[in-house]
Amino acid sequence: MIPLRPSLGNGPMKPSRSRFLSVRGLRYHVREWGEPGARQLWLLHGWMDVSASFQFVVDALERDWHVLAPDWRGFGLSQRGPGDCYWFPDYLGDLDALLDAVSPQVPAFLVGHSMGGNVALLYAGVRPARMRAVVNLEGFGLKDTAPEMAPDRYARWLDQLKSPPGNRRYPSLEAVAARLRENNPRLDPERAAFLARHWAQPAVGGGFEVAGDPAHKIVNPVLYRWAEVAACWAAVTCPVLWVEATDTDAHRWAGEAADIARRVAVLKTAEVARVAQAGHMLHHDQPQQVARLIERFAERAGAAP
Repeated sequence: MIPLRPSLGNGPMKPSRSRFLSVRGLRYHVREWGEPGARQLWLLHGWMDVSASFQFVVDALERDWHVLAPDWRGFGLSQRGPGDCYWFPDYLGDLDALLDAVSPQVPAFLVGHSMGGNVALLYAGVRPARMRAVVNLEGFGLKDTAPEMAPDRYARWLDQLKSPPGNRRYPSLEAVAARLRENNPRLDPERAAFLARHWAQPAVGGGFEVAGDPAHKIVNPVLYRWAEVAACWAAVTCPVLWVEATDTDAHRWAGEAADIARRVAVLKTAEVARVAQAGHMLHHDQPQQVARLIERFAERAGAAP
């Protein structure tokens, strides 16, 4: 276990640039920092988040990386999916296509937060020969399900297709920043203002809304089956760093501490680290500590520049 102390802040903000790629029929946005030709570091954001969410971690990186952070389909500046709901396996398909398009011969070093961490670990088990290393930031998966839950889940999905959810509208970006700070009191005003500019977009009719397709909120009719996930995680052969926040609330959707401990035990090559004074959005709360963890692990895994 690697204990870490909280950070005091970051230095100057590193500039990013945008690249747009055609990925499985969608116009995909990839945010990049650093110079092409440097060692690649892929950052995969979580649910209802965007690639710019990693800005503070990128600012704290000390080595010269070529950082690539896609907006998943239907988030940020990437095109929305063609259907009326989203399917989790598409994230793996999109990641596979992105890696093929950008770096087909380069073993991938993936850092994923929450949903992005789940995508990274699943992909590492499905494509073990494609991987260099994985850092999983609070990507614990979901609570296991039982077959008898299927009828109610399908019924709920059908009901949501008839009455799709929407996104909340905010009168200003300042209101968006205030909401972000309400969700995460550790977020200081400067960081909240930066995130608001990327996390929200102009809404039809005025104001702002989350830069994410509200169809992402429709429940998945296919149950989360931990046994299948475990089979994929057990096939991971690359080094893995499993990172938990000491003040996480992930138990609400992932299960209790004992459940999470049983899950990490499935990974044969995993180290475990904890970041103090951080919640689930640990890359916002303690970006310097997260960056230090990534780079120290990269050295041990042979993935550093």
